[in-house]
Amino acid sequence: MDDRINQYIDNAKEQMLLDLKKLVEIRSVRGEATPDHPFGEGPAEALDEALKLLQAHGFSAENNDYYALQADLGTEPVLMLLAHLDVVDEGDGWTRAPYSLTREGDLVYGRGTTDDKGPAVACLYAMLACRETLGEPKRGVRLVLGCGEETGSEDMEHYFASHPYLPYTLSPDADYPLINIEKGRFAPFFTKQCKNEGEKRIVSVTGGGTQNIVPGKAHAVVAGLDKAVVTAAAEAAAKETGAAFTVTGTGEGVRIDAAGNTAHAASPEKGVNAQTALLALLCRLPLDENETTAAVQALCRLFPHGDTAGEALGVAMADAESGALTMNFGVLSFDNGAFRCGFDIRSPLCGNTENIVEAIRKRLAEAGFSYEGDPALRPVHYVPADSPLVLECLDVYAQYTGKKGECLAIGGGTYVHDIEGGVAFGVEFPGRDYRIHGADEFADIGELLLTAKMYAEVIRRLCY
Repeated sequence: MDDRINQYIDNAKEQMLLDLKKLVEIRSVRGEATPDHPFGEGPAEALDEALKLLQAHGFSAENNDYYALQADLGTEPVLMLLAHLDVVDEGDGWTRAPYSLTREGDLVYGRGTTDDKGPAVACLYAMLACRETLGEPKRGVRLVLGCGEETGSEDMEHYFASHPYLPYTLSPDADYPLINIEKGRFAPFFTKQCKNEGEKRIVSVTGGGTQNIVPGKAHAVVAGLDKAVVTAAAEAAAKETGAAFTVTGTGEGVRIDAAGNTAHAASPEKGVNAQTALLALLCRLPLDENETTAAVQALCRLFPHGDTAGEALGVAMADAESGALTMNFGVLSFDNGAFRCGFDIRSPLCGNTENIVEAIRKRLAEAGFSYEGDPALRPVHYVPADSPLVLECLDVYAQYTGKKGECLAIGGGTYVHDIEGGVAFGVEFPGRDYRIHGADEFADIGELLLTAKMYAEVIRRLCY
């Protein structure tokens, strides 16, 4: 531990928050691609702003075709820090402005404050603190800021196609003390075309639009039913599911709006899935028997409300080292006879193609659904707990927090998932919900400073 580094970071707190403010004010949600901006205008604007910040702090930065930004401290880098500047959309339920840095006491609110703009700024200040107090390192450190992590990490695929991996890689995009296991992921879409005959029928259904977020809202329109009948069913479904329903008359029939609580697909049990709650309500209605009604009933059986372990799909499993499988039914749309749905499974070490991909394929086929394309299971990322980088980071964590450093497994995936030996170090401290991917996401100012200090200490140990 170097007191000069710690003091530098403490003194830089206000400037650090000003830099974070500039990034949070940008709605860097993936949008329509253009020839120059592969993830749309928002992520590109975030990279442009980060480039200005790096240059203002005296770093030479390189924009890699608006996929990622790179800045080095020293030459011949051996340590890479990977963070992202893109965010998920704001969703509903905010009590503060999502794209403004709102400071309340020791907390700052805004989309990206913890995932992952705040950690990106902490990494920048870790490098800055080392440079200003220790000078140039013997072995360099490289900061890479991407803008496509939330939508599949295509940014890193592009970046690493022309840049080398380094001996050590860290990402501040998960939990402390340290993540050495990231579960595998299976996130397919599946479809079905249905006839939709009869008077009492489902006209349309719209659930979530992103597989890795528990849908916080969903709605459907049904025809041929009295509003009072739908309202009575909604009251019963609300008691059963914990979701809230609003029933209104429309020109097409009766509209049903479901409201739940969003959560990350890595921890779907923390949310209330409005989409599965809506399906449960639709199955209570006295609809005519047709292919659409049968398909909704099948979805209710395959994805019953509250089942976040994949039990109904026949894929519930767990192992001692990486924990249990989790499942989020996150995407659902039905219109003009066409269903398109998507789910997100986080698989433990014991999961494989046969007991997940093929097992679910069989269950879907029995209900008349089929995968869109030929989806594959992304393998588990595993780094031995006794690897040098893991041991170094855990020692730094113990030194700075006074708490035991230990390895964890998570359902979330980070940039290091496909990088041999790479681990996620922070940025969430144990026992705290930072509302990532939800309303009123926040970061603790003191914790951001602590992250900067711990990353600076890792840089000092590995590079100086």
